[in-house]
Amino acid sequence: MNRYLILPLLIPLVTAVLCLLFFRKPRIQRWIGVVGAGVLLAVSIWLLAFVWNQGIQAVQIGNWQAPFGITLVADLFSATMVVLAGVLGFAVAIYSLESIDDQRQAFGYYPLMHFLLMGVCGAFLTGDLFNLYVWFEVMLMSSFVLLALGGERGQMEGAIKYVTLNLISSAIFLAGLGLLYGLAGTLNMADLARKFATSASAPSNAVVTALSMLFLSAFGIKAAIFPLFFWLPASYHTPPVAVTALFSGLLTKVGVYSLIRVFALIFIQDYDYTHTLLLVIAALTMVSGVLGAVAQNEMRRLLSFHIISQIGYPLMGLGIFTPLGLAAAVYFVFHVSLAKSTLFLISGVIEHWRGTFDLKKLGGIYKGQGGLAALFLIAALSLAGLPPSSGFFAKLSLVQAGLVQGQFVIVAVSLGVSLLTLFSMIKIWNEAFWKDPPFVIAKEEKTMSLQQGWSWFVPILFLVAMTLLISFGIGPVFEIASRAGEQLMNPQLYIQAVLGGGG
Repeated sequence: MNRYLILPLLIPLVTAVLCLLFFRKPRIQRWIGVVGAGVLLAVSIWLLAFVWNQGIQAVQIGNWQAPFGITLVADLFSATMVVLAGVLGFAVAIYSLESIDDQRQAFGYYPLMHFLLMGVCGAFLTGDLFNLYVWFEVMLMSSFVLLALGGERGQMEGAIKYVTLNLISSAIFLAGLGLLYGLAGTLNMADLARKFATSASAPSNAVVTALSMLFLSAFGIKAAIFPLFFWLPASYHTPPVAVTALFSGLLTKVGVYSLIRVFALIFIQDYDYTHTLLLVIAALTMVSGVLGAVAQNEMRRLLSFHIISQIGYPLMGLGIFTPLGLAAAVYFVFHVSLAKSTLFLISGVIEHWRGTFDLKKLGGIYKGQGGLAALFLIAALSLAGLPPSSGFFAKLSLVQAGLVQGQFVIVAVSLGVSLLTLFSMIKIWNEAFWKDPPFVIAKEEKTMSLQQGWSWFVPILFLVAMTLLISFGIGPVFEIASRAGEQLMNPQLYIQAVLGGGG
């Protein structure tokens, strides 16, 4: 059965190819895109259930024995992340039906979106660092074209900054791969973990730690951690909202996933140094991101800075490096991706309705769109971490893990940043929803929400429903995250699945 691990890669690839075959028929492309994303979601849920019941799964492509061949691995962490890709891909595919203009559709929006999903799923499932680099490049090519699609001046400026910094990240990553291969003679992650854990064959801790800093820099740029985040708020607010929502929910999370994977599996020899450094970076990422958000008056830029601040929380769980800390990090990544993408999609509806993202030019939305206001509150309060939201349980678990380990500084920082996050969400509520609008709204504009079409609201309802599901279903959901944390804390399970007959 583990040969079906290739399905999360094959489905978006086939979907993208089918969209290309109907390149001159955008209506058919749209529905192929939605159906393909729906199938990916269904397969990802099946994969998570299979890994939950059967344990970590690995397959060697072409029957080449590990560590010499191409390895795909699904543990609970990677399977959960594939589900996240399926959820967000399905929501954005529906949202794109009306929100993406004909010009962007004509230039390949749907094939690019599914090539991006293929790259994301490949990064989550690969068991080899070189193939992780390959999947990063697939994501980079797709995301760069999606970012620049439309050719507007702001988009091109943002796209150039985005691709320049990510090419630097790729160069650092490739240099680290070369040095690591020269040191260990392998790039298979399970084999690296085995060699570095065996005292007889392990290189010195100093050399391994120095190499780990290269990977921290490469993945840190992609995750937008401090001080490598400045490309994100300069680019994420420029493309259509559907693209921004997909980027915010998945691309930086691939960077976070990679950091958790390598610093929980491979680079654990000099724990006192590397994971303490991760805690420092986590605190600085939280603070710098939330301060940037508080200073903004443009909704998408404000939300873009919050992408940065929220990245600090899973890094906090990684730095604490206990089963509870890693479980909280896994749960937090899933929660924040849902909440953040929901808020971006809501901002797109507001811009479509009022023609602006500027908070100073908005107001009174709750009078014309009470339902949208309620959906915003659910996502916003979840992001801020108020009970009984998913954000509350995620942050509570991180705080508990930090207190148990005596990490009082990072706990205090995380709580302070949560208060500032709440402040910025209240700012959006007051400016966009609550205060009187700075102009008289025509009667027909008040009823525009009923005429916009179901594709604007169904994805938002779907993501909010998922947020409520992981909030009120915290017991079984956090049990999955807890088992994922236990697997991450026990690298031998991963090594055995890959090298001990997984395939």
